[in-house]
Amino acid sequence: MNKDILLCGVGGQGTVLASKLIASSAMECGNTVHSAETIGMAQRGGSVTSHVRIGENAFSPLIPMGKADMILAFEPAEAVRNLCYLKKGGVVIVNSVPVKPVTESLHDTGYDGTEMIAYLRKKVDELVVINADEICKSLGSAKIFNVAILGAAVGTGRLGIDAETVLKEIETKVPKKFTEINKRAFFAGKQIGESYAVK
Repeated sequence: MNKDILLCGVGGQGTVLASKLIASSAMECGNTVHSAETIGMAQRGGSVTSHVRIGENAFSPLIPMGKADMILAFEPAEAVRNLCYLKKGGVVIVNSVPVKPVTESLHDTGYDGTEMIAYLRKKVDELVVINADEICKSLGSAKIFNVAILGAAVGTGRLGIDAETVLKEIETKVPKKFTEINKRAFFAGKQIGESYAVK
């Protein structure tokens, strides 16, 4: 399997954990995996991107522009910012709920993510939009959306990794007291992803 996946969000959304779960799941299936993170000012709500390259065709951990098969975006503006990485025919899975920057509290710009989602609908042929607030509210935790996005990626069938392998990695990589809620988040996202699956 050869697959290039870009994950993007802001600090605190669990972007890096989701990328590690994808990478370890792919390796568990016997694939060669390269990965890299660009964290920057993540602790202050800055941008976070993770590159995961699966397969023998990847000679560098960074995905070239226009080559990503899939973008998993935890925030709508970050999806737009990283859209240049998506290949023609690639899929974007995006959270519709924005994380407002600190500057928003100083000067109300009216940013609510809707313009970003509208832009993505125009530019992306295969777009999966997920409302993080709805999933997190139903599960009683705001800290599991990263795994829900991962579940959606598996559900679409485009990630190329089966649910059982990812669940095994969740059980291994996530602290035991949070395992069950993360598994529930995974299945909630998977169900959404399945509704977008290519028949």
